[in-house]
Amino acid sequence: MPTQPDDDELQLIRRSGVALRMGRLSLGAGTGSYRVKASMARVAHALGVERHQAHVTLTEITTTSHRGRSFRTEVTEVRRVGIDAHRLTLLERLAGDLDAGRRPATVEDVTRALDEIEARGPLWGALLNALWAGLACAAFSFLNRGGPVEMAAVFVAAALGQGARRAMLHRGLNQFGVTMVAAALACLTYLAFVTALHGSGATATRHEAGYVSAVLFLVPGFPLVTGALDLAKLDFSAGVARLTYALTLLMSAALAVWGVSALVGLSPDLAPDTRLAPGVLVALRCLFSFLGVLGFALLFNSTLPMAAAAAAVAVVPNVLRLGLVDAGVLPQAAAAGAALLVGLLAALVAPRLRVPRITVSVPAVVIMVPGVTAYRAVFALSEGDTTQALASGVQAVLVVAALAIGLAVARMLTDREWAFEH
Repeated sequence: MPTQPDDDELQLIRRSGVALRMGRLSLGAGTGSYRVKASMARVAHALGVERHQAHVTLTEITTTSHRGRSFRTEVTEVRRVGIDAHRLTLLERLAGDLDAGRRPATVEDVTRALDEIEARGPLWGALLNALWAGLACAAFSFLNRGGPVEMAAVFVAAALGQGARRAMLHRGLNQFGVTMVAAALACLTYLAFVTALHGSGATATRHEAGYVSAVLFLVPGFPLVTGALDLAKLDFSAGVARLTYALTLLMSAALAVWGVSALVGLSPDLAPDTRLAPGVLVALRCLFSFLGVLGFALLFNSTLPMAAAAAAVAVVPNVLRLGLVDAGVLPQAAAAGAALLVGLLAALVAPRLRVPRITVSVPAVVIMVPGVTAYRAVFALSEGDTTQALASGVQAVLVVAALAIGLAVARMLTDREWAFEH
């Protein structure tokens, strides 16, 4: 007959289950595997687990908890991957309070706290969530040389696309299919908007060049950056899986953009350069860098103070990056320097707000992810222009890698866990 577990083994089972639940909620909220492992370990140790080990991928966690001569191995799966900065903050605060002894470290107390965190819904309703996407993409449109007409069209198109995307995801539809539908809807809405303006005589041209900015809310900047950071921590299984997921999402959106482009005979060319006085250009770049990051951060379910902090951190680095590129500096070099500065500023700001650094630094560099370049690479590949596809694709990869390197170096300079291998 199988033996019944004794009290110590039962306690280990309960403690291990609570730590695993912490990891599952953290992973589902979109943080990197290194942070998932750290959060689980802090909770496990606070509950009396002597040694806790974990293997984390994009959608799975395998953990082993040790206490005395007993051990417990468990596996869980996270099927829905998303970004929830507010949940990440609450989970990090819970783990920090347990680690510092600021709250009772009992299974019952931690379970209640996790129940409360899991029960919290999104901070922003469907309408506001859509408006944040419109705000972010409209600001991105200006930074991509868009004018008032392009920005207005992008705002409407991105908001409608994000609204449809959120509604479909909440109904459990396939994420890659949803991405394609949302991208096509945003593109068609943009084209309908500028065509209507042109047809009414309000504009002399159709302003078609800005339509790619309407789908930039679909660029998976968070998993791209966190996946690259996982690689920097030598966690290849999680990093490769996360980057593969991000690239698949990007391809889904890009193929939909290409389909619309082929249908109506467009190409994702850059808009003509706007001729503004240098002082005015810098001031507008500061404004729209702030608004763009603010919109993206709120889209990731950040609180308003968290989003404002991320936006404030991003302004100077992004404007400097754009100025360096205008001066002829390689885009990847400018991106690395900007990301390094973002990481250092986030190291100062995040602890004061008691939020995870990733919720400040990643939204701040998402606006630097070369979404337009990546879309142009897929478009050129679909059109058979291999040379242009390779040039755009390599540039996009180099810039994303540079952003990750900048953030990783900032972490190494300010965090002992990154500076030394354990």
